[in-house]
Amino acid sequence: MRIDDSLSSHFRLTDSQKSACDTLGIRTVHDLLFHFPSRYEEGGNESTISGLASGMEASIIGVLEKLETKKSWKRKIPVSEGYVCDQTGRIKVMWFNQPYIAKMYADGVHVRATGKITGSSGKLYLANPHLERISPTESSLFEKKTADKKEERELFAIYPESRGITSLWFRHAIQKVLTSEIMGPLKDPIPADLLKRYNLPTLKTALVWVHTPQRLRDAEAARKRFAFQEVFLIQLELGRERQAQLKEQSFTIDSPIEDIERFMGAFPFKATQAQKRAISTILGDMKSGLPMSRLLEGDVGSGKTAVAATVAYSVVHTRPLGQNYGTLQAAYMAPTEILAKQHFESFIAYFKQFPINIGLITGSGCYKFPSKLSREKATPISRAQLLKWVANGEIPVLIGTHTLIQKSVRWKHLALVIIDEQHRFGTNQRRLLTRKEIRLPHLLSMTATPIPRTLALTIYGDLDLTLLDEMPPGRKPIITEIIKPEDRLRAYEKIRKELQAGRQAYIICPRIDEPDPEKAFALIAKSVKAEAKRLKKDIFPEYIIGILHAKMKTAEKDAVMRAFSLHETDILVATSVVEVGINIPNATVIMIEGAERFGLSQLHQLRGRVVRSNHQAYCFVCSETRGQVSLTRLKSLITAKNGFELAEQDLMQRGPGELSGRKQWGISDIGMEALRNLKLVEAARSEALELIQHDEKLAHHPLLLEALKRRLGAMHLE
Repeated sequence: MRIDDSLSSHFRLTDSQKSACDTLGIRTVHDLLFHFPSRYEEGGNESTISGLASGMEASIIGVLEKLETKKSWKRKIPVSEGYVCDQTGRIKVMWFNQPYIAKMYADGVHVRATGKITGSSGKLYLANPHLERISPTESSLFEKKTADKKEERELFAIYPESRGITSLWFRHAIQKVLTSEIMGPLKDPIPADLLKRYNLPTLKTALVWVHTPQRLRDAEAARKRFAFQEVFLIQLELGRERQAQLKEQSFTIDSPIEDIERFMGAFPFKATQAQKRAISTILGDMKSGLPMSRLLEGDVGSGKTAVAATVAYSVVHTRPLGQNYGTLQAAYMAPTEILAKQHFESFIAYFKQFPINIGLITGSGCYKFPSKLSREKATPISRAQLLKWVANGEIPVLIGTHTLIQKSVRWKHLALVIIDEQHRFGTNQRRLLTRKEIRLPHLLSMTATPIPRTLALTIYGDLDLTLLDEMPPGRKPIITEIIKPEDRLRAYEKIRKELQAGRQAYIICPRIDEPDPEKAFALIAKSVKAEAKRLKKDIFPEYIIGILHAKMKTAEKDAVMRAFSLHETDILVATSVVEVGINIPNATVIMIEGAERFGLSQLHQLRGRVVRSNHQAYCFVCSETRGQVSLTRLKSLITAKNGFELAEQDLMQRGPGELSGRKQWGISDIGMEALRNLKLVEAARSEALELIQHDEKLAHHPLLLEALKRRLGAMHLE
């Protein structure tokens, strides 16, 4: 057996097992060995059925009986139900909206069922338990348990599963690998001095401890080691990228301070000190002639677009090297057409007093400002004409979506790339924009999504960070309320008062369409289409209601947003598609349905849609849950001082799985766990950067280089 052998060459896999392994990304022996448990269960901690009580969390070992699928009498949703039996009795088990469960398990199968006991005395049942097949041998461990053998309890690894493959299969398969000859030649990529410095186990020890721990602290030590390794490799990768960037040439931007002050003096508001600091820092970067890579992070409504416009102004007022005519160019990339058009309008407002041509290119059309007929307006133009003007430098500022990096878009002197809410825009993508290898444009990435410090250090470690930590003067804090079902009518009346005062409202729903109760994983939550009909019929019949969701065509979305921005509609019922950047100053109230289904950072982003003016804004966070944990989490929206504090709380409460960029960067569950540990991240970062300074190409660390290549290869396969 070798580490890169295919799984099927050493294990007999059924078609369903092959499909499950493929879903989990397990194709080789290496993949199997590094498929880590998500948790551990302790043999001997199980409860007997006769000792169960309502409200307790329990793990039961027993035999399944009489599994079948029915429909609930009230909601008519599919329910799998049956019984788990042990030597002391039996208890009903039920899975709502999961009809496939009854087809997956046969009567007589030994299982461990873990979940919450519900119901009243005499009618107890286990609701939606986690079910795991176990061998009769494991089942007998429970039956033989005695009080004086507690120290001999065995830990059972529970793995991420997929239909067709179980934790039991993983335990047996990985045991076969751990006891094979493969472990002998396995070499540790992490230098021995690092392992010793941070008291981390070696690779072989860690693999044994993570899969078959004798004690929980051994498993924790192994997970810490693999978390350190993953963050360390990420930092090596980013460090090498940054070192390569510093060897590139870029454009020297050195605009006179009086020109910058004149541009900012035309703002319809006074710039905050945070904006002035950010602009000064960014201009200082671009003055050096080295390619800037900076992330501008600001809370919702803190004025990032004004900073971007000022930086763009400094670029387009700089002559190309060796010329006394023409200007350098700036590209502004937004994630959606709605947002690109919004930024186009914002730039028109900032630049209308200055003679600058601004272009907009999206999949649905192209525009140029100013129009030949009116310096106050933009005009639609052909794509070919716009591209011609960009290529010869006549349009210094071009705003668009990913259309900007298509081969047909060519630049004359692209000196600045501004990216909105897309932080992983690297050197290669910048090259796609320039099509040249002479000078690399400066990069300014911007985000309104609060980023925990550990995430910023790990995933965005190659970007310098600037914070806009000050709101424009006059902005009133949003009044946020948690709305329980019994409070809903009161919330509707507050919305009505805002509408009567001439304001507008957002209603956010988790779904687009009503759920299909026949589907196993149907999300029972309010939908945009059904909620819009209900609100029009029963709550707000006198107001005009629009709907917006991701499945609509671009032209339809534009028409809906245009109507809302012109106040042709009063209420916009939408999914979270409005989360980023939508700017309607007259909208002062937002109601978020099914709030427990969103992360705190996402809720904060949605709430930010109504902090675009000096009017008092309101956010009603609606939750059907009665769970204390969920309610406490939602109350953080009221108590947290800002979005950055909320992001940290979200990381600690919900875990790192909710954070953006996980799939894109191929970060494993165990790597994401590391983001809870600032000291570990900082240690891995400092060690990686120090190593890169002495050995940038990793010539003296071939095992690290091999591990880095393996990681990058795995990412590209995802």
